[in-house]
Amino acid sequence: MLWFQGNSLQIAKSSFGPLRNLSASNTALPVLTLFSKDPCPLCDEAREVLEPYKDRFILQEVDITLPENSTWYERYRFDIPVFHLNGQFLMMHRQSLVGRILLLS
Repeated sequence: MLWFQGNSLQIAKSSFGPLRNLSASNTALPVLTLFSKDPCPLCDEAREVLEPYKDRFILQEVDITLPENSTWYERYRFDIPVFHLNGQFLMMHRQSLVGRILLLS
């Protein structure tokens, strides 16, 4: 079942705490942040579906179970996967991200 779309792997840090940057390093691209935890089969599925679109955005992942991300854990613990686009809430759960990613081009 497909419901999101793009990624590749690199380590990054920001105000969200430890992040995994899962796309291009071009800062001109929009930043799509995935709030996740391990294990999260829905998040794994989202990463797979995002793969073909990885050149359209920078995908960063926030592990909400890390102590420094406790605010995000309190907010999203029952809602992952959750996505923000350029720091603003975009969507959560199993909504389709395909159309939203296509708008980034």
